[in-house]
Amino acid sequence: MEKYLLTMTKPFNILPASESDVATILDLIGQLAVYEKLAHMVTGNEAMLQAALFGPTPSCECVIARDGDKPIGFALFFTTFSTFLCKPGLYLEDLFVVPAARGHGHGKALLKYLAALAVARDCGRFEWRVLDWNTPSIEFYKSLGANIMPEWHLVRMTEAEISKLAGIAE
Repeated sequence: MEKYLLTMTKPFNILPASESDVATILDLIGQLAVYEKLAHMVTGNEAMLQAALFGPTPSCECVIARDGDKPIGFALFFTTFSTFLCKPGLYLEDLFVVPAARGHGHGKALLKYLAALAVARDCGRFEWRVLDWNTPSIEFYKSLGANIMPEWHLVRMTEAEISKLAGIAE
């Protein structure tokens, strides 16, 4: 993945996260949750995030944007699959740039990094969701050529519903 390193102006860079970055990523996730008015929903901890990113069967990946040594943003993503295309896809779970670093192209750089990664992995899709009230992000994504798909709805089950459907809980 190093050959897809994207740098803007020194000392800004984007690199894959390492195990030593778990606390930093969790802090950035907390800042994102505050921004999205969802801080009450953050229940994960460092051990859980470490296992998800670096355990025996990682379920996601993460890149961190830094200005020098200072982390200023992250993108957490995972591989999906399109049955219609018979190709993998890249799904962006979260992208966040700290408020003080916004407006300098860092969010766009993170998306370009992931787009290059999707091309390198022969992905047929690069997808993510955006909250309907987040007009600045919606307009930003549209300016990059992204399509907002209003006809698709998010369907979700949390742990209680999953267990009930699986027949484990009543």
